[in-house]
Amino acid sequence: MAGGNHTPNLAAFDFEKRFDHIQAQKWMNDYWGASFAISALYAALVLGGQRYMRSRPKKNLRRPMFLWSLALAVFSAAGAARTGCYMLHILASGGLRRSVCDQGFYNGPVSKFWAFAFAVSKAPELGDTAFIVLRKQRLLFLHWYHHMTVLLYAWYSYKEMAAGGGWFMTMNYGVHAFMYAYYAWRAAGLRAPRGLAMLLTTLQLAQMAAGLAVSGLLYRWTPRADCPARPSHLAWGALMYLSYLLLFSRFFYRAYLQPRHKAE
Repeated sequence: MAGGNHTPNLAAFDFEKRFDHIQAQKWMNDYWGASFAISALYAALVLGGQRYMRSRPKKNLRRPMFLWSLALAVFSAAGAARTGCYMLHILASGGLRRSVCDQGFYNGPVSKFWAFAFAVSKAPELGDTAFIVLRKQRLLFLHWYHHMTVLLYAWYSYKEMAAGGGWFMTMNYGVHAFMYAYYAWRAAGLRAPRGLAMLLTTLQLAQMAAGLAVSGLLYRWTPRADCPARPSHLAWGALMYLSYLLLFSRFFYRAYLQPRHKAE
């Protein structure tokens, strides 16, 4: 399934068709290791930023946070729509196994741009944490751990054109579209029902459970030549999704099920 031989003939916008995935792949092969340096710099800035803000008043960043969240919501919604079209076509024409093992996602006329855009977007998304630090909100381990590991895994997966990427990226795009729209709504000063926040965390839990399921299918199908995935990729992917599932489950319990006085 590598090499785009089985990619669907979907209508693509001009910028999608003109995107040079070969150069993008070469760039990622040359520079994917920079994701470790970016992650290290991110951790240093987070720690330094918290120390810097300790003796200073919190910032009121509602307007920039609204614009930031709105931009990421629009980007994620567009990515979800375009990659979703690809994945639905693969499912309808080739079934579940082909959708999981497919590599054409990385070079298809519609999806190739959004695959690369997804990987590189994980670097600027680290900026989410700046709003938490500057507004002196509580920074959860779940937040910064999730940001760092997704960046590392996304860049490595794109470099390897790893099977399963179509599912992982499409699910992430979809959940992020909802998540950033929710953040923009809150940043605009509008009240959101508690059930909406619970729905968001439920979607995140479903994403992690589905990611584990896809990892399990990859483990089952990789012995065959048309389902390429390195053992290291499978192991790190499964471990990552399992850790997310446990952390999000803990967050869900503490935020929505634990008695309020204990949660506080």
